[in-house]
Amino acid sequence: MSDTASHDADTSHHHAVPTARPVVTAILVVALIYAGALALGLPQKGTQIVVAAAAAHHNEDHGQDHGDADHAPQEGAESSAAESADTDGGSESSHEDAGHSHGHAPLAAPPIGTVTPFVLLLLSIAVLPLIPATAHWWESNTSRFMVAAGLGVVTLLYYGFLHETPIDGHWPAHYVSAPDASGFNLGLVRTIFENAVLQEFIPFIVLLFSLYTISGGIRIEGDLQANPMTNALFMAVGGVLASFIGTTGAAMLLIRPLLETNQERKHVVHTVVFFIFIVCNCGGCLLPIGDPPLFLGYLRGVDFFWTLNLWQDWLMCNGLLLLVYLLLDELAYYPRETEADITRDLRQIRALKFSGLAVNGPLLLGVVAAVALLDPSKPLPGLGWHPWMYLRELVQLGLVGLSLSLGSYAVRVANGFNYHAIVEVAALFSGIFICMQPALQILGVQGAQLGIDTPMQFFWITGGLSSVLDNAPTYVVFFETAKTLVTGEGASLVAGVEEKRLMAISLGAVFMGAMTYIGNGPNFMVKAIAEKSGVRMPSFFGYMLYSFAFLLPVLAFVAWQMFG
Repeated sequence: MSDTASHDADTSHHHAVPTARPVVTAILVVALIYAGALALGLPQKGTQIVVAAAAAHHNEDHGQDHGDADHAPQEGAESSAAESADTDGGSESSHEDAGHSHGHAPLAAPPIGTVTPFVLLLLSIAVLPLIPATAHWWESNTSRFMVAAGLGVVTLLYYGFLHETPIDGHWPAHYVSAPDASGFNLGLVRTIFENAVLQEFIPFIVLLFSLYTISGGIRIEGDLQANPMTNALFMAVGGVLASFIGTTGAAMLLIRPLLETNQERKHVVHTVVFFIFIVCNCGGCLLPIGDPPLFLGYLRGVDFFWTLNLWQDWLMCNGLLLLVYLLLDELAYYPRETEADITRDLRQIRALKFSGLAVNGPLLLGVVAAVALLDPSKPLPGLGWHPWMYLRELVQLGLVGLSLSLGSYAVRVANGFNYHAIVEVAALFSGIFICMQPALQILGVQGAQLGIDTPMQFFWITGGLSSVLDNAPTYVVFFETAKTLVTGEGASLVAGVEEKRLMAISLGAVFMGAMTYIGNGPNFMVKAIAEKSGVRMPSFFGYMLYSFAFLLPVLAFVAWQMFG
């Protein structure tokens, strides 16, 4: 580690553990703002629109002939949803000034050149840390945000001044937004902003922030022998937990004790990379709360427990990754550790102790329950009441406030807890979500014409795009595309999608989010925490060397076994 990096890490460590008061105060302010919005009836109105659109979508699915593949997925859903939403008085007044149509204008994909800001942002993430003149500047989250937000503004300006055809909107329900021929397309800009920030970024970052902060109040303390089997057991436990408390919760809970266990070793990078493969991604496919794409499938009618059918794929993928790790560490890396380091590691062995679990364990389960139950489009079981829009996010923030107020500050100090990693994710993904909107619009319009039909094709196309786009909206695009395709006689359908295709879409989105740092939110957080602990993590492209060398062959074998 360079002297500058070491100094930054030391400085960060000494000033890393903020007090709870500023964040708790901010959460209280958000709660007051939400209460004011409730008094004005805004969240209730949003829920009415969502419920009406969901009912229209449900009725269309049940009345549609699944053998009719000639209609693009947009052409019925928006119209029915918007018209149904208008019957409750919500949609028309909410969007009239933005130039939204009711699905009658044809959609057209934006030019391929509109993905340039997104490509530039990916290149910035990959290249700027490697250039000596920009490496130190890029370490600042302010610098990251300036680049991400600047490129996001470029994307919004394109829609404001240059885009001339209708586009898909998704917040608070599905609609079509038409351009304004008389001047600046404020309606299109607002639609892209709503899609990126209100529909996708806010739920995404609140969930990650909640799991990150609450799990940061739990300390697993101890120092086990840092041999290949111990590290593999950490990953195996994390791979199981990932499906039940989310990939973010499992990763934040276990990355620090894994790093502490391996602090006497010199060769640790490959261990963190395989941790990202398994705990941050591939372990999270058994329940909808494990990974955001599966949660969106649940919201679209997939049964909550259907994903348990993926257990064979989960076991095969994670089992093979653990086997590859054991062989790699046992044969290539562990023998390279010095005898002095191994001896020091053996002398410092201490049993694991858990702190903060009594308070924060139930709060983590509370986050899981909020995500599973407080969906505006679904009534609470047994009550028939649809939760207000953003109540789910407010409850999650409230649980964070309880964790910070009731949990032990000493535990967070011992963890070296700070908000740097989650702020890094927020800074970058605020721009990523906006910049990737043209790519998603292109897929949304042309996805059904891509010639994708077989489960194998769905696995690789969904997975490949999930590596560089956010895997949640990518999942939705191909979920909706699969609904338009002809299904074989007697084929099993799940939420209107042929089951094998849905399995391929689900596994591709979850597993291949591990191919790059930006494929899934926890990837970046683990990278940041490891670097603050002194581990020199590979660059964007350096990480991809690991994923192509070790992860991709495993995924190819799993796909061949399941869909070949």
